[in-house]
Amino acid sequence: MSRSLAKTGLSHLLNRLLLGSTPVLHYSSRSFQTLAFEEIKSSPEKPHEFTAFVLHGLLGSGRNWRSFSRSLASRLSPAQWRMILVDLRNHGRSAEIEGLLPPHNLENAAKDLADLVKSEGLDWPDVVIGHSMGGKVALQFAQSCANGHYGNDATLPKQLWVLDSVPGKVIQENTDGEVEKVLQTLQSLPSTIPSRKWLVDHMLKLGFSKSLSEWIGSNLKKSGEQETWAFNLDGAVQMFNSYREMDYWPLLDNTPKGMEIDIVRAEKSDRWNQDVIQQLEHLSSKGVNENEGKVSVHVLPNAGHWVHVDNPKGLLDIIAPKVASIV
Repeated sequence: MSRSLAKTGLSHLLNRLLLGSTPVLHYSSRSFQTLAFEEIKSSPEKPHEFTAFVLHGLLGSGRNWRSFSRSLASRLSPAQWRMILVDLRNHGRSAEIEGLLPPHNLENAAKDLADLVKSEGLDWPDVVIGHSMGGKVALQFAQSCANGHYGNDATLPKQLWVLDSVPGKVIQENTDGEVEKVLQTLQSLPSTIPSRKWLVDHMLKLGFSKSLSEWIGSNLKKSGEQETWAFNLDGAVQMFNSYREMDYWPLLDNTPKGMEIDIVRAEKSDRWNQDVIQQLEHLSSKGVNENEGKVSVHVLPNAGHWVHVDNPKGLLDIIAPKVASIV
């Protein structure tokens, strides 16, 4: 046996002994122009049976959802799941990919997912989970699938999870404008930042909360002696503008057959007005139509917009049983 094979075999054995059935994180690095992603598998040794895409929100990245995705994969065992944690265009490691050309809107962000499936030979996802802006990318992905925009081989997700994301147009009068203030503040800063501490202190002085300031600080990366953004700010702003303008109520009114759209509203979130809540309740109470899919609405208690941080166990308790039911 060659030395390299022996080393590989030893490494494989150690992984089995040390990790057991714990979901394992894998990275993918590619030189061609598709989204960066990482994957979490229920077991490194068994072939996966099901695939889920997990989509982060504005200015985030796939790594924000590692802990939750590991927990979800564990909860779904013994079914073998492959969780694909995507860095959307202009975010995370995808921000460095030059081939993801404008316009930077939700249609292209969703098409990136289809291109990723095709270029990597991935399975079309059984489940798509999207938080905030990622929730609307998920809705666009499903809509484009249903309309045949990704080709005859594309298959609709069985479940679409939209986490604390209003499906219609976002009317600024109905929000406190915090996201807009953050983006305007970031655009006013230099492209290189002296340090993470400097940025957090600066945001605090401007009146932003400690948690938000520290989260913005976590989106820096080293560039020589200074720090720079781990996202393409101009591109992200364009995506946010598209997020505000896109309206997916027609998709919820006519959910494609064979798909369920699950909307999770955070109990303490400030993103929902009473009209939207009533509209969702009406859709979820519609009678069963065998020619249509289904819309379900869930309320996550004790959580604001950052659902996976504020109440990860509660979110898992909502999502896991339903996802397990498609097995």
